[in-house]
Amino acid sequence: MRYVNGMRGSAVAVVVASAALAVAGCQPGGGGADTGDGGVTPSGAVSSATSSSTRGAPKPGSSASGSSTPSASRPASSAPPSAPAPGSSAATCSAGSLKATARQAAVRPAGTGTGAAVVEFTNVLGRTCVLKGHPTVAGAANGSPEMNVPLTVKPTGAAAPVKVAPGGKAWVKLTFVQVQGEADGYCVSGSAPVVYPTMVVRLPGSGAHQVALDDGQFAECDDTVTVTAVSAVRPS
Repeated sequence: MRYVNGMRGSAVAVVVASAALAVAGCQPGGGGADTGDGGVTPSGAVSSATSSSTRGAPKPGSSASGSSTPSASRPASSAPPSAPAPGSSAATCSAGSLKATARQAAVRPAGTGTGAAVVEFTNVLGRTCVLKGHPTVAGAANGSPEMNVPLTVKPTGAAAPVKVAPGGKAWVKLTFVQVQGEADGYCVSGSAPVVYPTMVVRLPGSGAHQVALDDGQFAECDDTVTVTAVSAVRPS
């Protein structure tokens, strides 16, 4: 009998305990949700986490650091290329890019010699190039320009770069110590006049060019010549 009564007491105790737990769970503010091993997050924690994640997320069109990101439909503009520095867009004319010719100048010292000559350089290539400086000059025969007599050069005028477009021209003027008198003439200095069939004109960085006059030969005194710098304007 004690065994049966004991079982009944135990059953009644279990029923009472279960009812008490059920009532406690139904009461407001009672117990709440499980925050431990059951894996359920408390409602307050859920709200806090949601708010925190919302505040921390970057806004559309901005980076996490706060700087704006260009829209895909509005690409960032690029700066236009800078213009080349003056004088840097064209190379010095090579010897092979130039055709040289010579004629007697309209304005020249009085006398029976050549007096003065204008040497014309034509750019025969398809790109612009630059000439600059005063030439050196040597008297020569009709053969190799290496077999020549260098003249004493007296430069005049300031030198500046001259751009020569394809087919364009540039000039230098050579003024000689003039021969005087008739026939073969004479030199004021007392030296004998010299006649050269051609002249070799060398431009800085642009090679040597052997030229003959279109109407005669070079007759001059004292192996001296005054030269202008390369010019974009034809000398007279």
